[in-house]
Amino acid sequence: MALPVLLLAGVVLVALNLRGPLVAVSPVVDDLQRDLGVSGGTIGLLTSIPVLCFGLAAPLASLLIARTGVHRAVVVSLAGVLAGTLLRSLDGPEAAIAGTVVIGLGITVGNVVVPVVIGRDFPGATNVVTAAYTAALNLGSTLTSALTAPLADLLGWRAALASWGLLVVAAAGVWTAGLRRHVARTAAAAAAGDAPPPPLPPATGPSVWRRPVAWGLTLAFAGQAFTYYGATAWLPTLLADEQGLSRSAAGASSSLFQLLAVAGAFAVPALVAWWRSPSLVLLTVTALWATLPIGLIVAPSLWPLWCCLAGLAQGGGITVVFIAIVRRSRDLTENRRLSAMVQGGGYVVAALGPLVVGAVHEATDGWTAPLLVILGAVAVMAAAGAPSAGGRTSSGVPEVDPAPVEEVQRG
Repeated sequence: MALPVLLLAGVVLVALNLRGPLVAVSPVVDDLQRDLGVSGGTIGLLTSIPVLCFGLAAPLASLLIARTGVHRAVVVSLAGVLAGTLLRSLDGPEAAIAGTVVIGLGITVGNVVVPVVIGRDFPGATNVVTAAYTAALNLGSTLTSALTAPLADLLGWRAALASWGLLVVAAAGVWTAGLRRHVARTAAAAAAGDAPPPPLPPATGPSVWRRPVAWGLTLAFAGQAFTYYGATAWLPTLLADEQGLSRSAAGASSSLFQLLAVAGAFAVPALVAWWRSPSLVLLTVTALWATLPIGLIVAPSLWPLWCCLAGLAQGGGITVVFIAIVRRSRDLTENRRLSAMVQGGGYVVAALGPLVVGAVHEATDGWTAPLLVILGAVAVMAAAGAPSAGGRTSSGVPEVDPAPVEEVQRG
């Protein structure tokens, strides 16, 4: 069957809404703090709460997906993001925090379900669609970072934040239209006798929590996410302290991260197809990540180079882990459970990244020790991920059986 282009567009639009609402707050922090009359710590909750939701609520998201089905869960995710976006824009700090919690829960469902959608509905293009998905996550962050402040100047910060709900509505519309067309094409192919042959029954084996591969991927994702959140939270401050850059100039490092992440996301599937070894690709990604802490210690004046290489790594890191989740899952149910476990554990650790890096900086009154902490997280990613991501294969196909027919029909 041909690639369902409209459904693919829906996946990309959904991904634009799975990070953008979080970073939309950053450009209007001063406005929020002034109008809501809250402290900087309260404002910090608006960015830290969603990451905690990603980790703590992932098992609940997995159960929701099992109950509602895969495609309906995407709609639930978008509904949560839309409701939270509107609630956050109402008056009062209570509404802002409550809306942020709802956004975090909605995004958590999306985090878990979209990799399952990719593994099920794009079986012949899993790696490429995963790359498009992870690239769109970064594009969503870049879009909201760039446009929220100008919108706030024109409309005020409340209307500016609420306006991103229009992107959620657009994603829901395209997703629904793409799903209907995909279902119709699948039914027509089945009626014409062109449907693919039924896959083999799912492999039997231990619970996902008892699989060493699952724990390895969880630790690898934890190292990736800890590194990303810890580095992006403190890198502008580090550059301002060590290189004498202005805060605005140092903030350019975040832009390099986001832009280069898109290239990293698309490079990983090409490397997986070329080398036929996700483990080797993961080790390459960790080597790029390591250039950031090592480079800033050894040659800090070359920080633009280290930021570019780390940007490639952060886009490639999440992509290779998601590819590994699909490849190492025995069936659709295990895909969902493995995705929930990996992201749940990883994001709980990630929420500690800014706190740990900041605490080490305060305790040592310098940046060498915090950079060594980041390097340690990269080492964990390499050590845990390399044995778990999947070794060399004779082709680019997944290493395990696809989902059983009854699971496919259920979503």
